[in-house]
Formats: sequence, C-alpha cells, structure tokens
Amino acid sequence: MFLNVGPSHPAMHGIVQIIVELDGERVLGADVEIGYLHRGFEKESERGPYNNVIPYTDRLNYVSPLINNFGYCLAVERLLDIEATERCQYIRVIMSELSRITDHLTCIGASAMELGAFTVFLYMIKAREWLWELIESVTGARLTISYGRVGGVKADLPEGFAERTRKVLEEVRRVLLECDTLLTRNRIFVDRMQGTGIISKERAISYSITGPFLRATGVALDVRKANPYFVYDRLSFDVPTGGHGDNYDRYLVRMEEMEQGMRIIEQALTRIPSGPVNMDHEGNVLPADVMVDEAKMGRVAGFKQARVRLDPTLEGSTRGYHDAVNAPERRAVLPAKEDTYGNIEGLMSHFKLIMLGHGIRPPAGECYSAVEGANGELGFYVVSDGSDRPYRVRVRPPCFTIMAALPELLVGDMMADIVPTFGSVNMIGGELDR
Repeated sequence: MFLNVGPSHPAMHGIVQIIVELDGERVLGADVEIGYLHRGFEKESERGPYNNVIPYTDRLNYVSPLINNFGYCLAVERLLDIEATERCQYIRVIMSELSRITDHLTCIGASAMELGAFTVFLYMIKAREWLWELIESVTGARLTISYGRVGGVKADLPEGFAERTRKVLEEVRRVLLECDTLLTRNRIFVDRMQGTGIISKERAISYSITGPFLRATGVALDVRKANPYFVYDRLSFDVPTGGHGDNYDRYLVRMEEMEQGMRIIEQALTRIPSGPVNMDHEGNVLPADVMVDEAKMGRVAGFKQARVRLDPTLEGSTRGYHDAVNAPERRAVLPAKEDTYGNIEGLMSHFKLIMLGHGIRPPAGECYSAVEGANGELGFYVVSDGSDRPYRVRVRPPCFTIMAALPELLVGDMMADIVPTFGSVNMIGGELDR
C-alpha cells in the first residue's frame, strides 16, 4: 500500500511530505517532497545592501543562527580582502560553538521525545535555555540574533561573560551525563537506533553529505580542521567519528561534538585577547561633558585614546570597544556611534555606508566560503558586480544533500524507523527551502 506521511504528521514538522510504499510495515520505496517553507532567501539577498542580508541568514538554520551570520560575513570579507580583528575572531568562535551545542541539544532532545524519551527532551531543553540566556546577554536576542557584521560583530562580550559561561558549561555537562545515562545504554533506545537508517561512507560521499551524518560513517571531515577559518587552527579539539553510519552512531557523534564544542569555548575564553580599553593617561573614565569642557580650555594632554562615559544614545551598542571587534575598514564597517555623533568624519563615513547607491562595494568578482555548520558544510557563494548590493548569493545548506539521500536511507527499514531516521537528519526547513 501507499501511505502519506506528513506534512501534517508531527514527526515531519509540518514541512516535509513522504509518500511511502509499504509491504506490511516494511518500506519498499519512498518519495520525499520538500518546498513547504520556501522563503526566497537567495532572491531577497539581491534586493538590498550587503549587511541587509544578515537578518535573513538568521532564518536559514534558525536553531544555530550565529553560524549562518558568520559564514555569510566571512564570504563577503574574503570578497573585500579584509580580516576581522583577532578578538572578533575569538568571539565568533565562542558564539558559533554555543550555537552548535544548542542545535545538537535540540536535535537529540526532539528525536528522543519522538521515540518516547520525554524526560531527555525536558533535560536538554533546560540546558539549551541556559545557553540561550548566554547568547541573549551578548546579542540582545535568543534566536533571530542578527549579531554578525561584515568586518566584525555588533557588540563586544558583556562584562562577566566568561565566568557565567564557564558555570553554564559545568551545568550543561551534568545534563549531558544524565541524558547519556538515560539513553546510551537504554535497551529500547538502542534497539530503535542501531541498524536503522544505515548509509555507507561511499554513498554518503557520493551524495556530498557532510557534518555529523558523514562523520558517523567513519569519514573525519570537518571544515574547521580541513579548511580552518577564524582561529580554529589555534585551538585543540577532536573530530568524533562512527563506524556503522546508522542512527545510533549519529547520536553518539553529536553527543561527543557537544563536549568538543565546550572544550573549544573554554580554550577560546582563556586565550581571547583583551580589546583596547581606552582610558585617559591616568586610567580615568571621563564623562563626556567634562571632556568637552576640558577640550575648550585646551587641556587635552592624554586625551588621544580617552574613553568617554556616554549616555545610552551616544554609546549605542559599541560601549567603547568598537575597534576591538571590528576590522579597521571604512569600506565596510560603520564607525562607532561616538564618532558618528561626535565628529564630521564619522558622520560622513556612516552616511557613505548607509546611503542608497553607496554602502559596502566589494570589487567585481566571486567567492565561495564555507564554515562548519551544525549539520555540516554551510557554504555561501557571493557574486559582486561592483555595486552596493550582491549580484547573487547562493547557499549550500548542509541538510539539502542529506534529504536527497533520505529515500535510500528509509528503504528496507520498518515504518516505525522513519521517525528516528528523519530525526537524525536534523532537517531545518529554513535552510532547506531557502
């Protein structure tokens, strides 16, 4: 018989339809239909300036949006031939790994819930909540964060962030240990996961599958190791792999990747260079009105790198750390709010980057740049025609290639095996139907 599974089936998340051919409960064939959440991301990216694309990237893989932000920014920066500051690169690594952990927690937690392990779902969502609170303290939002900028990031890490992060990671490790105890040797869970959704390394490579799905087959391919970006080449971490290419191996790989992500974050927090905290020559932070009065009297000795205490309107999101987290590039980076409101050069620079027909203008050319997303290689192919808006933005979403292989994964398994196999794909509709 033929049976329609989804898009209204709860395990299909409302955006995928699978028409399965069954012999009893054995799957003989599967026809996977996508396109229920088409967003027009690539076409919309051509309609505005380069930085206007960033809120759209939030909604690609909306479970780990920071990686999308930084992946796109990196592609445009390579077109411009500029490099973010060292501190900014460490910040991008830290925030990317926090995002990766939240993605894996969501994937495993939701998949476990669909197999009946509701307790694990609650535990993992609790851990994800702590991480989202950290992300919110940095970006101002939990999910649609729009934190990346071409040449830098929106704002620096808040005061006390490193200490709070280390405490949260300790709690997350405890949660993962609890979930490992509940799942990894649980007879029901193992029986549902082992030997289902199998794909060989040769077939996975032929489908261009990357990420945990590929690594579960035994191929240790990770963009962070193969083509290092930001400061990943300075950090020590392992690339976990499996050996059978089944659902159980994919679960184990993601569990270990969360531990490796926390290891990366802790190293980055230890090594991150401090930004230039600009005080006066005596180490004082001056109120803006005092600095102006002193300047009127000509008493400006030591003011060259003075940091002024500003009201919220003038300070904006820069908080005096603008230079530490943004490349020194007038072609791409908006000046600090203090400069925009405080001197004519900053005001002119701001308007030249904002006004229609001006803005960021990479030289005509093209660039493909890839980062390691939570699901695999997340690539951005950006084409510039020399104007202030992209001529073309093409995304290589990691779950698209896995979805192409899904019919092959399902055939031969039982009807009930569709749920854990589809869950292990970790399909995110926002990037699949971009």
